[in-house]
Amino acid sequence: MKTALVTGAEGFVGRHMAAELFDHGWTVQGVDIANGHNAHDFFRTETNRYDLVVHAAATAPHRAAIDGSPMNLALDLALDAAMFEWAVRTRQRRVLYLSSSAAYPIDCQRDVATARPLSEAMVRFDRYNIGTPDASYGWTKLTGERVAAAAAQAGLPVHVVRPFSGYGEDQGVDWPFGAFVARAKRRAVPFRIWGDGTQVRDWIHIDDVVAGALAVVETDVREPVNLCTGFGTSMLDLATMMCAEAGYRPAFDLREDAPTGVAYRVGDPARMFDVYRPRVSLAEGVQRAMQALVGR
Repeated sequence: MKTALVTGAEGFVGRHMAAELFDHGWTVQGVDIANGHNAHDFFRTETNRYDLVVHAAATAPHRAAIDGSPMNLALDLALDAAMFEWAVRTRQRRVLYLSSSAAYPIDCQRDVATARPLSEAMVRFDRYNIGTPDASYGWTKLTGERVAAAAAQAGLPVHVVRPFSGYGEDQGVDWPFGAFVARAKRRAVPFRIWGDGTQVRDWIHIDDVVAGALAVVETDVREPVNLCTGFGTSMLDLATMMCAEAGYRPAFDLREDAPTGVAYRVGDPARMFDVYRPRVSLAEGVQRAMQALVGR
């Protein structure tokens, strides 16, 4: 029986990853401060070797915290460093590092009219050409990828994936998708949207995030891989889809003074398509999320 360690096992990605591995017969150890397990203490004392370590732990990786709590940078850097040091020292068999599309240079994402899909090669570590990522969280992930590369040089098998805007039926209201579902459920009028509503994101269902990431591991891809669809949908269009599913047409309250992030963030899925193709469309994902709320 294969064994897996999932850090951040109570978070959105972590709990779906743990459930998928468990459903496929893995023995899963979950570590999360929410269930009383401090990862730093775990890495100091754990000596078991796992067939797969999935590192999904991060400190509140949503827009409000990214813009409002910049010192999360220090916490997340320390966590990533502790994990990789432990994984190399204890000779873990394989590590899957959950990076982020926030690692991409914001210069490539500022203008909807001129932006283009973000390909993996746009993240570079050339000393003269390192693009500025998205806020402190982006710097954390960019640095984490650098540490992952160092760990790989030390002999650790490492896989790096960059999820774009993951969503799902059980996502919390700190994220746009989860917040929109909650507002549509209560038929909010007006319907609040942070920003001017034109911000475009590449929405990928959590089932596809998990399956795509595990496909990267199973096929032993050692280069970073985007987890994305290649299609962009604006916040306003997403909200409109939610409200249509709920059966009403509200006025929208656009909060342009609220944290919004970059203007356009859509991934290039070519490398991902070599090993996996997303199966859940955004329309299906919206329908599933709204239907899931009916029985709550």
